[in-house]
Amino acid sequence: MRIGILGLGRIGAFHAATLSGLDAVGSLVVADPFADAARAAAERFGAEVAPSPEAVLAAGVDGVVIAAATDAHPGLILAAVEAGVPVFCEKPVARTMAEGVEVLKAVAGRDVPVQIGYNRRFDAGFAAARAAVRGGELGTLHTVRSTTLDPAPPPAAYITASGGIFRDCAVHDFDVIRWVTGREVTEVYAVGGNRGAGFIREAGDADTTGAVLTLDDGTIAVVSNSRHNARGYDVRMEIHGFADSIAVGLDAQLPLRSVEPGATFPAGVPHDFFMDRFAAAYRAELIAFTEVVAGTRPSPCTIGDALEAGWIAEACTLSLREHRPVTVAEVRRP
Repeated sequence: MRIGILGLGRIGAFHAATLSGLDAVGSLVVADPFADAARAAAERFGAEVAPSPEAVLAAGVDGVVIAAATDAHPGLILAAVEAGVPVFCEKPVARTMAEGVEVLKAVAGRDVPVQIGYNRRFDAGFAAARAAVRGGELGTLHTVRSTTLDPAPPPAAYITASGGIFRDCAVHDFDVIRWVTGREVTEVYAVGGNRGAGFIREAGDADTTGAVLTLDDGTIAVVSNSRHNARGYDVRMEIHGFADSIAVGLDAQLPLRSVEPGATFPAGVPHDFFMDRFAAAYRAELIAFTEVVAGTRPSPCTIGDALEAGWIAEACTLSLREHRPVTVAEVRRP
């Protein structure tokens, strides 16, 4: 099949490399506002360069991957759907939830699949956790713990435009909690602090946060996030039920050092980057997209799924600001 790529920054170029190695993909058509990025992709992957997103959509592509700046997501999604081209778009759907809702309304009833990029759904450990929960191996759940700790903050310009740590970082935890447990979040209470980079505080954001989520069956989920984890990129989940307890992310590259006498685990080189930790998941995610394009599976992460995680992030943002519990229903807008 012929796949278009819109945006060739860090993640777009990474996706181009992955797609070029898939048996299902025969050719790539790429576009980027920066001509040098497009030319580099053409030289590296044998891609065809198009002068604009519109030209990519008109180039006979079977599907399109959107890895452009967030502000461009709504317009590009709608243009692709209007052209009848299946879409993979990196999260978020839009910069604001109001815009995201408008995109959802605009594509409703259209027979063009849209997949939003939440890669943890394609990680082997998280998939095994979901299977264990859904298969009843853990019994009734009572506690979930989900962690995302970055080794260092992104640049100041990124922080300013990110929408905040809950919308940018913790939203991955929120999505995978919903996906693994099959439950919805009803209420949140969030706290946060600034112990590191001054530019995060100046942007009105927190660099370290915690959130307690109440799920609709009474399960408690605890989410921990930070921009400062010098030992590496730490993504984990614990799921505790009345019959068993399991964990995701306890591999040899876990960026955590045990001080127990005689302990040698973990013995590997710590994960230090999200593309390292989730390389296989990103590949599986794009393989899934080729199956969506081929019509052999539905979208594994819809716009609606992405917006549900977004509402939890909105509730946490409000809870942190006002120092109180917030229900998801309070922030949800039709």
